[in-house]
Amino acid sequence: MPHTTDWNVRLQLSEDEGTTKAQVVLETGTTSLTGRGTAQRAPGDKDVPEIGDEFAVGRALRDLGDKLLSTAAHDVEAVGAAPEPRTSPSYGWPV
Repeated sequence: MPHTTDWNVRLQLSEDEGTTKAQVVLETGTTSLTGRGTAQRAPGDKDVPEIGDEFAVGRALRDLGDKLLSTAAHDVEAVGAAPEPRTSPSYGWPV
């Protein structure tokens, strides 16, 4: 059975005195999840804002991914399709 849907992602970045903060919000239409990440420039590092952006966004996306996988695992359990011991992550869905 074919299934198509659109999810929206918003990303916000801010930087203040060598600290970059990222917030990424996933809107599925029924759920909203938020991931956050930060990066801090060391005192001796060159001021290259793009590098702080990359680290902060990468960490925010990783945080969001972890939350999304956790939500999926809880949803699988809620429909009674768990929890036999498995060797693969996320109940057989490859990561």
